[in-house]
Amino acid sequence: MCRLPGVYAPQADTALLAAQLRREELRPGARSLDLCTGTGVLAVLAALRGARATAVDVSRAAIAASRVNALLYGCRIRALRGDLDAPVAPERFDLVTVNPPYVPSEETEAPARGARRSWDAGTDGRLLLDRVCARAPVLLAPAGVLLLVQSSLTGVSATLDALARGGLRARVVRRRTEPFGPVMAARAHWFEARGLISPGTRSEELVVIRACRE
Repeated sequence: MCRLPGVYAPQADTALLAAQLRREELRPGARSLDLCTGTGVLAVLAALRGARATAVDVSRAAIAASRVNALLYGCRIRALRGDLDAPVAPERFDLVTVNPPYVPSEETEAPARGARRSWDAGTDGRLLLDRVCARAPVLLAPAGVLLLVQSSLTGVSATLDALARGGLRARVVRRRTEPFGPVMAARAHWFEARGLISPGTRSEELVVIRACRE
């Protein structure tokens, strides 16, 4: 995958989400949407499976990278720059994938620019997660599916509850425990002080949540 400076590199969370995407039924011509697309890897994967894939990111570099990667893999995606789903409203999709920023930060607001914009998500890590949960019901087609990846540090139950309030049936379908990477390790003592992890913990559980209409 081509990755431009400042664009999130596909990591364990991306791989976990991609593994679930491969298990989903995706008919030819299905409409897919990948929010916070980064390199566009999930949009490319959906396109290679025959979907009419759309990728959205607030980063210009991410949109450029996703277009290059679609070319490299010989597929077509629609790559749009904008805030979350704003560029595609009021469209609806058969599959929505999201790997949002979810790392808790001492800053209350998300960074306006730079690499940290790919992972920092406010003091509870839910700046984007809560918005995705609120928008999911209007993004999904009648039989549509949402796949969302997040960390155990950022309230898995809160995500499940928020999706349920929107009329979606949500459950955890994949889990993987991963050691802290450099960003998380650098904040471990702050996580401990806030009660997000137990003293000495240096790993997190990544989960993929699948949601669909009741």
